[in-house]
Amino acid sequence: MSISDRVIAIIAEQAVLEPSDVSPDSTLEDLGIDSLGLVESIFAIEEEFDISIPFNANEPTQSDFDISNVAAIIAGIEKLVSEKA
Repeated sequence: MSISDRVIAIIAEQAVLEPSDVSPDSTLEDLGIDSLGLVESIFAIEEEFDISIPFNANEPTQSDFDISNVAAIIAGIEKLVSEKA
């Protein structure tokens, strides 16, 4: 399973949707994920990939980690995973 598929599966689980309902263009808001769901998603992704996401839950828009849509989140995680390798 690719990084992309794994991230989409985690986000879909948080949104209580099927992975097929989550597109790269989807924003977390589109998917009905609130700030608590976002934090839970981040924790789940960190655990899944054994990475630390530079994410400030209190100031998500001020973070270096782009959460504007699913594709941006996947790209950020792929970068963190490759840096770890």
